[in-house]
Amino acid sequence: MSGGTHWILKKTVVLVGMMGAGKTAVGKALAARLSVPFLDSDAEIEKAANMTISEIFQRDGEAFFRARESEVIERLLDTQRGILSTGGGAFLSERNRQMMSDKGVSVWLNADLSLLWSRVKGKNTRPLLRTAHPYETLRKIYETRAPVYALADLNVAADPGYSIDDMAAEVEAALVTRRDVLEAVK
Repeated sequence: MSGGTHWILKKTVVLVGMMGAGKTAVGKALAARLSVPFLDSDAEIEKAANMTISEIFQRDGEAFFRARESEVIERLLDTQRGILSTGGGAFLSERNRQMMSDKGVSVWLNADLSLLWSRVKGKNTRPLLRTAHPYETLRKIYETRAPVYALADLNVAADPGYSIDDMAAEVEAALVTRRDVLEAVK
């Protein structure tokens, strides 16, 4: 779709979804396709705190982290326009969901449980999966969060056969349906 078409991004696109859904990878590819900045709320939080997300969770707890996350997302929505990747839990907050829809557009990268598991198993970078039974933990998180992610402005289904670029193209195609978000320039 990008072949020669130039786009004006009118609102920040906020990628939401589970850990392993591809928010960072797809976000970077989509930002490149649309020639806009890629923003990552987790990276911004880590930069501001000079700590990793895991360290913040351990030292200050999840509630503290979620408050900082909301502040960072709001600042990014207010000050920059681009593709924003958020942490898996960010969209669970009603305040964040409202803010994302009011100031941007939320897009759920909808990957099923087996695809998510294939991407996150064996990685020690997910604080929520540091449990005795990580698959069961992931399944419970997925079952709790999926109905909330379904509230996103747009829903783009992931397919195990998609490359990162394929998924970015799927998101771009969904965004084209929203003239308030993406406008073609001749």
